[in-house]
Amino acid sequence: MRIVLLGAPGSGKGTQGKQLSEKYHIPQISTGDLLRAAVAAGSPLGVRAKEAMDDGHLVSDDIVLGMIEERLAQPDAKDGFILDGFPRNTPQAQALDILLAKIGKPLQVSLLMDVDLDLLMQRLTGRRTCESCSRVFNVYTSPSKFEGRCDDCGGNLRHRTDDKEQTIENRLKVYQAQTAPLVKYYGEQDKLKTVDAIGEIADIFSRICELLDAVHEEELLKAKGVPADVEAITAAVTEKLSEVRGGKAAKKTASSEKKAVKKKAVKKKK
Repeated sequence: MRIVLLGAPGSGKGTQGKQLSEKYHIPQISTGDLLRAAVAAGSPLGVRAKEAMDDGHLVSDDIVLGMIEERLAQPDAKDGFILDGFPRNTPQAQALDILLAKIGKPLQVSLLMDVDLDLLMQRLTGRRTCESCSRVFNVYTSPSKFEGRCDDCGGNLRHRTDDKEQTIENRLKVYQAQTAPLVKYYGEQDKLKTVDAIGEIADIFSRICELLDAVHEEELLKAKGVPADVEAITAAVTEKLSEVRGGKAAKKTASSEKKAVKKKAVKKKK
């Protein structure tokens, strides 16, 4: 499967992406991880990225796309990939499509993790992270047994600066502004699949797998020349039945005509 994950901060992209990676045996590719690895390795693209960051600039799309192309050329991506964090806007999505077409790995699915914004605020502003072991709690949904203390190691639970309400609100506004055009872009390509990302992690994962398995089955049908759309299948079956019934009716009519001819012939002899 070749997948792009879309979803607001706190929607569970990282968690579900990891499970999908394990199920389909394909890499989950985060552009942030790619950048850090390239910079640490001192690769040509990594050097260019570091220069941009050191100058206080955003890393250009052509550098990120170059890193993605290099990553997709690795053996573990031969059966597919899960892109997380890219694209973030329509021009990036268009450039990604061009790249994937060039390397013969066109995108199959853009998976949108759909979560109510109020619930996202609760998920994100309620997060508390252990300073010692990094375990994450949530004061609303999964609080620690002892307030301000980690259940595992007893470490202090910290409310991160980027989990403060104003910061979260700003991040969600930026996300909404960027993602709405992407939803339209992939929707027009008939590649957008939306999953209800509310509930237990296992239940959400099950819903995602149902969607992706349906896409896979649809592509297999298309490859065999069988209409994948339910309505198309129904229409094809109906048409075939009509042909069969029409054939039977024609045979019945022909048979009746033959009998009538025979009866006339018998009467004439008499």
